[in-house]
Amino acid sequence: MATQPGNKKKTVIDMASRTSATRNDYRCSIERNQAGKYCVRVQVYYPRHAWTLSVYFLAGSFDRAMKKLEEALDFLQKNEEKLWFWGVDRAEDMGFSAEFLKEAGLKLDQRTEFPRKSTNISLAPEKEVPAFVLGPVRRGLAELVEAPRIALAGD
Repeated sequence: MATQPGNKKKTVIDMASRTSATRNDYRCSIERNQAGKYCVRVQVYYPRHAWTLSVYFLAGSFDRAMKKLEEALDFLQKNEEKLWFWGVDRAEDMGFSAEFLKEAGLKLDQRTEFPRKSTNISLAPEKEVPAFVLGPVRRGLAELVEAPRIALAGD
C-alpha cells in the first residue's frame, strides 16, 4: 500500500473508493414508442469485469413496465458472470447471449446513445435488489414519462 501507516485519512479514502468500485451501476430510462408501448432501457456497468451491457424491453402499461424492471434488475444481478462469459469472453457466440436474455424477456440494446434523462441505481454484485430502492426509481421513471405530456399541455 502506498499510504503512510499514520495517514488514516488517506486509508479511509482508499477504502471508500474500493467499496464504490465494487457496485454495479444501473441507468434506467423509459419512453413511449409510436405504438404507445413503454420502452424501458437499462444500461448496467459491471466493474468487476469493467464492461457495460445494454438491454431493453417493452411493456403495455407503466405498472407492467415497473414489475418487469424489477424482474430484469434481479436477473441482471444474479447472472452477471454468465452474461459476461457469453457477452464478452465468448462474444462470437452472441446468439446464445441473446437467447439467454430472451428467456428473461430482455433484448440486447444495440443503440449507442443512452438518454440523458435517466434514473440510477448502484447495487453490490450478486445481491438481491432491495424493494426500498425501487420506490425512488419508479418515481423518477414516472417523471420521465409524464414530462412530455406536461410540455404538450402548455402548448
